Amino acid sequence: MAATMPRISAVIFDLDGTILDTERATRDVLNEFLAAYGKFPDKEKEERRLGQMYRESTTGIIADYGLPLTVEEYAVAIYPLYLKRWQKAKPLPGVERLVKHLHRNGVPLALASNSVRRNIDHKLLKLGDWKDCFSVILGGDQVPRGKPSPDIFLEAAKRLGVNPSSCLVIEDSLVGVQGARASGANVVAVPSLQSQRQHYSIADSILYSLLDFHPELHSGRFTNRTIILECPDRPCNFKESSYGDCTYEYVPDQISGIFFGWAKSEAGGVSRSVISIGWDLSLRTVERVMITTEEPLKLQLVGYIRQLQSTENISQALAITVEDQAIARDALDLPVFSEYAKL
Repeated sequence: MAATMPRISAVIFDLDGTILDTERATRDVLNEFLAAYGKFPDKEKEERRLGQMYRESTTGIIADYGLPLTVEEYAVAIYPLYLKRWQKAKPLPGVERLVKHLHRNGVPLALASNSVRRNIDHKLLKLGDWKDCFSVILGGDQVPRGKPSPDIFLEAAKRLGVNPSSCLVIEDSLVGVQGARASGANVVAVPSLQSQRQHYSIADSILYSLLDFHPELHSGRFTNRTIILECPDRPCNFKESSYGDCTYEYVPDQISGIFFGWAKSEAGGVSRSVISIGWDLSLRTVERVMITTEEPLKLQLVGYIRQLQSTENISQALAITVEDQAIARDALDLPVFSEYAKL
């Protein structure tokens, strides 16, 4: 994060891919829907659609795949598939901790999403009682134009009673970052597609996850707070991850850094492990890279220590230090972390 940031008095969050991992939960919906028409998704086209308004996205899908449907017919047919998957979406690491921290310190919060308001209300059920931390909730159908237009951010700032320039917007999509910038707000980008990170340079800051967001670096009403050890809001699980292809039961793409957790071996024993996870951006195909201090069959991440060192050499960035191992060893003795070994 930059050392000096403008005074911030309110925070506006995006929803999909920023607060909730809905994009991962719904990743197979389009595949399933198009299969009925003998079609297959085009990865590049779908990545460009990330964050678009629903009608714009739907119109593009119908045209790109030659579907014999109107926008309305498409919406009726695919809606049940999305509704079912939304029930599986989980808050992204660090979000609940950050939202509650800001709310406790009296920072006004808004949620501004390109999703239509009806869909937002369904998704917010996954947040439990902390959805009430947001005093303003806006959908793309409640403003004249959706992102990348600044309309939704200007309206959110108006309803919060603050100037847009004193707002901090947290976004995962490029269209969201563009819209926030156009509104005059300050922007923190947490890209949901790591292969697109190079396109987010207009943001004030680019993070891998909100575990790396430090409120004390923003002046104004944020309370100074240094995070030495952070327990994610829920465990992240790897399956069959023994130095080969990993199956991620719940490890969002917005995960990078030094973690600790429990490793289960092929023999069935459970041991402590420090896990280093990052993205190799030097390759033509961006790849996730992982190093562990144990050779596991299954991994459960339960705590976060720090972000990776800033270096272009991915091997150096992923290096696990003696201090990391000491922190993990002591932390895993604590009940809040040790109880997960039983799972």
